[in-house]
Amino acid sequence: MEMFLTYLYVFLIGGFVCFLGQILVIKTNMTTSRILVSFVLLGVVLEATTAYQYIYDVGKAGISVPIVGFGASLARGAINAVKTKGILGVFTGGLEATAGGIAAAVIFAFIFALIFKARTKNTK
Repeated sequence: MEMFLTYLYVFLIGGFVCFLGQILVIKTNMTTSRILVSFVLLGVVLEATTAYQYIYDVGKAGISVPIVGFGASLARGAINAVKTKGILGVFTGGLEATAGGIAAAVIFAFIFALIFKARTKNTK
């Protein structure tokens, strides 16, 4: 039963993040790029206010897998680097903490660019 509740919480929290994104797409004129940046900033704010950890304790992958988790990782890396390296950690900590994810995204984007043909989206 406990495992079922864990899956339920992951689904509900991850679904809520996706729900927010879909509402922003439908009801606002925000581009998907701006929504993406907004979710990264939401993760940064949640991590900076320590609310992210409480949500993660309940929702686990539901909050850490979406882009909100990337923003939280950036903030966590910057906060930890400031504690160890000083003010220079603001600039280096976030990238050090997320370097693996960024490298994977670049490598997979390159592979998919080789496999698939890029084309412009039809906006008519």
